[in-house]
Amino acid sequence: MSVLTYSKSPQRAARRDLTDDEVAEIQEAFQLFDSDNSGFIEYRELKAALKALGFPAKKADVRSKMAQYDQGDTGKINLQQFQLLLTDAMLSKDPADLFSRAFQLFDTTRTGGIRVQDLRMIASELGHAIEEEDLVGMIEEFDQNHDGVIDAEEFQRIMVSKEVF
Repeated sequence: MSVLTYSKSPQRAARRDLTDDEVAEIQEAFQLFDSDNSGFIEYRELKAALKALGFPAKKADVRSKMAQYDQGDTGKINLQQFQLLLTDAMLSKDPADLFSRAFQLFDTTRTGGIRVQDLRMIASELGHAIEEEDLVGMIEEFDQNHDGVIDAEEFQRIMVSKEVF
């Protein structure tokens, strides 16, 4: 298990240790959103990460989090700071609310399901060029009722499945 040892907020005093899987998932998210591979996430990258992960991503919220975790006042955070930020955010949120918010972020067309066009739009916003057949494959892999979309229940199964990551 990994242990984090930085205590600035009340949540941190009661924090549980992260599992190795959770640490790996956070590292994966960091690498995904560190689009320039600098080893740091800047404001716009943090905003995209928080939004994609289902956390509040309003300008004021992101600026506040950046200020709270950017100890050197550099305008960017490193992996350890990102890990602390996400750990605190995860501990303060209701999992059902997180799944619902994350689902709504992926359901960009507001149809009640995640379709290929939703995935295409998200990938584009993140600056990733993903082939159409790969996007279709993502939907097909997790579409258990074979209706061509990922509904909220299927999305929740994806999010809690350790095999996905």
